[in-house]
Amino acid sequence: MGIKIGVVMDPVGSISFRKDSTLAMLLAAQRRNWDLYYMEQANLFLEDSHCHAHMARLKVRDDPQDWYTLQETQTAPLGDLDVLLMRKDPPFDMEYLYTTYLLERAETDGVLVVNRPGAIRDANEKLYTAWFAQCCVPMRVSRDTRRLKDFLDTHGDIIVKPLNGMGGSSVFRVRAGDPNMQVILETITDNGRRSVMAQRYIPEITAGDKRILLINGEPFPHALARIPAVGENRGNLAAGATGMGVDLNDRDLWICEQVGPALRERGLLFVGLDVIGDYLTEINVTSPTCIRELDAQYGSDIAGQLMDAIAHKLGRTT
Repeated sequence: MGIKIGVVMDPVGSISFRKDSTLAMLLAAQRRNWDLYYMEQANLFLEDSHCHAHMARLKVRDDPQDWYTLQETQTAPLGDLDVLLMRKDPPFDMEYLYTTYLLERAETDGVLVVNRPGAIRDANEKLYTAWFAQCCVPMRVSRDTRRLKDFLDTHGDIIVKPLNGMGGSSVFRVRAGDPNMQVILETITDNGRRSVMAQRYIPEITAGDKRILLINGEPFPHALARIPAVGENRGNLAAGATGMGVDLNDRDLWICEQVGPALRERGLLFVGLDVIGDYLTEINVTSPTCIRELDAQYGSDIAGQLMDAIAHKLGRTT
């Protein structure tokens, strides 16, 4: 019997064809003759204690002009699926939180949800690094601007960022003596109403913010170093960074050894670590990217490796 795989994602017509990792996953699943079912967050609903969705059969193509077709639709319990990819992009707002609860109900009906809803909920992409302090630069999480200023006074050069963003959104570099320091801290904390993360600035960002992809806790042997544009501090492709493939070094592998077992234990099957210089800065668990860029540079099939891991979890062969 074939595998039925669903995906919860942003509108498929709006994705970036050349960069979208979800599309890479769907193409890999289709190559295995798995049945694809497409849905968005708004299509999910709870009926009594079971999660259902209005879903469409999906066909995908590796064609930048015409990459998908939505076919017949149906309303059905998610329990009819074998596996569901949760690939909705952040921000991790209250609707995102509610979606993890709905998908957790699907999990109790036997669906393999990738990544596990409870783990997505518990492993905030910024805060979860605190569980691996041996891999990180000094950090502070607070909404008190005085505490954040004290952290700046101690380290002299810091990065501050929201806890629920993505793609470099609202990431600021603040240095001692910056005349805009107070207004930056007031703005990013919403005048003390929102907690943010401060990290000591890592000057090696000029060599790139490395994205390391792990499948079931095991790293792909190359990373995508996202090198900031001139005048930028953010190593995010969405912020204009340039991606360059690099081999993992000994420190990268050590970081993966520190983090990988905990990811496996939590059911986080596909994760992207962000590493700058020698330091872990984020653990991306919602919708990690960079599959397409790495495959293009190395002729690899990262999404295919993920599908093989999913099939193994299901006790199936591909």
